[in-house]
Amino acid sequence: MTSQTSRFRERSEIEKQLGIAEEIAEDNRSRGLCGDCAPGYFIRTFGCQQNEADSELLAGLCEAMGYVPRSDPEEAKLILVNTCAIREHAEKKALSVIGSFKHIKDRDPSVVIGVGGCMASEDHRAQTLKMSYPYVDFVFDTGSAYALPSLVRDALGGSRRFMKSDGLIFEGLPTVREKTHSVWLSVMYGCNNFCSYCIVPYVRGRERSRRPEDVIEEAKRLVDGGAKSITLLGQNVNSYGKDSDFDCDIAELMHRICAIDGDFDLRFMTSHPKDASDELIDVIAEEEKVVKHFHLPVQSGSDRILEKMNRRYDRNRYLSVVDRLRKRVPDVTLTSDIIVGFPSETEEDFLDTLDLMRRVRFDMIFSFIYSPRVGTPAAKMEPAVPREVSAERMERLLALGTALSEERNRRFVGRTMRVLADEVSRTDPGMLTGRGSPARPVHFAGGDDLIGKFINVKITDSGAFWIAGETEEEKKAQ
Repeated sequence: MTSQTSRFRERSEIEKQLGIAEEIAEDNRSRGLCGDCAPGYFIRTFGCQQNEADSELLAGLCEAMGYVPRSDPEEAKLILVNTCAIREHAEKKALSVIGSFKHIKDRDPSVVIGVGGCMASEDHRAQTLKMSYPYVDFVFDTGSAYALPSLVRDALGGSRRFMKSDGLIFEGLPTVREKTHSVWLSVMYGCNNFCSYCIVPYVRGRERSRRPEDVIEEAKRLVDGGAKSITLLGQNVNSYGKDSDFDCDIAELMHRICAIDGDFDLRFMTSHPKDASDELIDVIAEEEKVVKHFHLPVQSGSDRILEKMNRRYDRNRYLSVVDRLRKRVPDVTLTSDIIVGFPSETEEDFLDTLDLMRRVRFDMIFSFIYSPRVGTPAAKMEPAVPREVSAERMERLLALGTALSEERNRRFVGRTMRVLADEVSRTDPGMLTGRGSPARPVHFAGGDDLIGKFINVKITDSGAFWIAGETEEEKKAQ
């Protein structure tokens, strides 16, 4: 086991990076590039919530360097692309976006372009960026975000860098959060599971848990800063603490966060079924602040496919977790991930997946057609399932998933739900979308003055992917 002293980056290195950031900011100020004239930064993020959290950290470092946010890359002097590698489509989309920035660099060679994230952590993709995208100034992997100031400084000086991290945890870096009322809080990084289809352990490294006192202190700052919803993040949050010498698991950490004074709710993702403990289920059941939602990826309902995926559980073990969860938290919202068309998947295997879906009755599924990832064991597995067969199976899976979601959502109609007003509808400025417990998106009429507040909403209607209701104020207005 790695010692605690060596698992965390020395504070001196963080201070060094913050010092470089201040030097860049001071240089901008000395040239009159501040206030309305400050150089802009633009960040494009692909992928999961962890990538979104990483981009908030990158934004904090950008602003420490004196850059200001821009919504248009054409107006930026620093462009960052935070990439995803979970599926081939995500990588191709990222490469396309990176390619679209070439004309910006051609027009203004002083623009700095950097690429980070999971795709950038793959050796073959980093080599592609090096050889085929010469206008990219630097490439950094998922553990190197802390070094952004030195990367930018070197790029401004004309140097190209390709940085690989040493897998240490960094604390104390500035963060600019997209929302202050609904926030991400990373509790660990990396993954030790090595599912045969998954690239994550190769691009994010082995599991590294943050110290509980650091997590709790950050949670306190978030609550003091107005956070009403905190989502704990990790590739497998159930494994929190198992790699460390401190005596605190995810259940204990959640108990301690819930003890923080303040009116907020607590969420977590993502979980691995093999590590879904009774203690974690008890936290969901007992702690009022914990949202009654469990995202529990099953991936397949076939024992044969689960073994080939190296998931280390079978369908009976998964169903036993669901049974324990539903016994302790009867109204829980249960969501899952499912892969269709894994190598050698037969029609019988697929029917086992549909059967498991009917037995569990998921509130929502996130489904994907299998995408081979270079460097993973599954990429060499045979036989491949023909694309047209995978597509047809996906249609059937989505039809069942939609029907189950519609059925599950109907149970909310007639209830009054406490909802955090989260954002204004993109299609109707008079409508808001909120987050309730159990966790479903709730749509209701209201103004942006309600954003970040808890509102009681009576549910009046539902569909497969939404719930709608009205506030007491709206009801009185009628």
